[in-house]
Amino acid sequence: MDKISIVSLGCPKNRVDSEDLLKHLREEGFIHTPEPEDADLVFVNTCGFIEDAKRESIEEILKLKALKEKGKQLLVFGCLAQRYRDDLLTEIPEIDGLWGVGEEGKILEYCRNIKGRDEGFESGCAKAMSRPAASSSGVSSFAYLKIADGCNRGCTFCVIPSIRGPFRSMRPDDILRRAESFILSGVRELVLVAQDIGNYGREFGGYTLPSLLKDISSISGDFWIRLLYLYPTAISDELLSVVAYEPKICKYLDIPLQHSEDRILRAMGRGGTRKWHKAEIEKIRESIPDITLRTTLIVGFPGETEEDFDGLKDFVEEVRFERLGVFTYSREEGSAAYGMKGNVPKKIRERRRDEIMRIQSVISLEKNKALVGKRFRALVDDVEGGITIGRLSSQAPEIDGVVFLGDGGPDDPSQSKTYRLKPGDFRAVEIVNAFDYDLKGVLLDGPMKYEEGNRQSEITDQR
Repeated sequence: MDKISIVSLGCPKNRVDSEDLLKHLREEGFIHTPEPEDADLVFVNTCGFIEDAKRESIEEILKLKALKEKGKQLLVFGCLAQRYRDDLLTEIPEIDGLWGVGEEGKILEYCRNIKGRDEGFESGCAKAMSRPAASSSGVSSFAYLKIADGCNRGCTFCVIPSIRGPFRSMRPDDILRRAESFILSGVRELVLVAQDIGNYGREFGGYTLPSLLKDISSISGDFWIRLLYLYPTAISDELLSVVAYEPKICKYLDIPLQHSEDRILRAMGRGGTRKWHKAEIEKIRESIPDITLRTTLIVGFPGETEEDFDGLKDFVEEVRFERLGVFTYSREEGSAAYGMKGNVPKKIRERRRDEIMRIQSVISLEKNKALVGKRFRALVDDVEGGITIGRLSSQAPEIDGVVFLGDGGPDDPSQSKTYRLKPGDFRAVEIVNAFDYDLKGVLLDGPMKYEEGNRQSEITDQR
């Protein structure tokens, strides 16, 4: 019973937890296999944030329980297990072991007993080294670096604080050791994640997110730093200054606004108003002219009227975010909004989501078309079957669109060069075509000038 496989569902923070657990299990002598069918112990790291995520987690568990007939163990942990421990054990008795959030020590002890080993282990997930997400070749260009966990915000639609507890920052020294290890291993993009990344360092008496960014930027090497999940009111002038002037930091901010209308924002327990959000976005764009802004919205929150929704549509068209995602409201047990009146029917929620995304697809296409003919630096994520997939600094991994380089066709001008590429390469590209969310580019040889918004930089061709 020494082969393990972990299916990780949900957000990047869950992936970090899975990789931390995997590292400890490897230290215990377990062998990792990516295919659950080949493992003795099959883990599912579940997500319990919204209804769709819960459904996906349950469907994955039900699919994998068929492996029980082959003598494998089905082990479940994470957010869904934290919220519905008793229900899962009752409804799916095939589960052999179940743990909530932060119970890695109990999981390791269970696995050691299964394997018949009794040596101790050094506890403390702060020492864990997350593994980067791998491409089809097994080599990774980027890695998620979790810098904090939990949340102190009072958003009425959210159950994260009850699942993951209060906000707590990870120690700077531990984060910097992880970051340096990633860079030494060949990772070329560090994606900093937390439920509330802008709140980082509140326990450290002056060592804040800008301080951490400066320290990570000082690590030797050629790499990008990306920030995800900034609460709108936590964006300081100091942070904007560091993002603007530190060359390693992607000019990209993910700021989930959730809505634009004052009445709905108040009901959601969110900070800010429509007027404040617009002014803040204008300030950000003035401070960092080449910034890419991403946001997420929730439609169909209890009490959202057609007038509220029309206001949200107008807001999206006025602000013209470069990146935008939409969720339909999910009524979650334990959330403050669970008992609110004025539930919006599912069909209306879905229609509103689709309307926003149609508006955004037009905006996204227009912004992508404006890039045609321009030159940028791209990071190669994957090379397979004559197709090279890369990203600009304005494209977050696994969330945004990509740049396709070389399709193996005889008329593709980049075809003859793609064989030299590998994940983690930085290359100069020229954008030659644009789609709703993705781009098509060709590789450019030799030292050259490339554009990042209003600035020019130089890149040397890597071979």
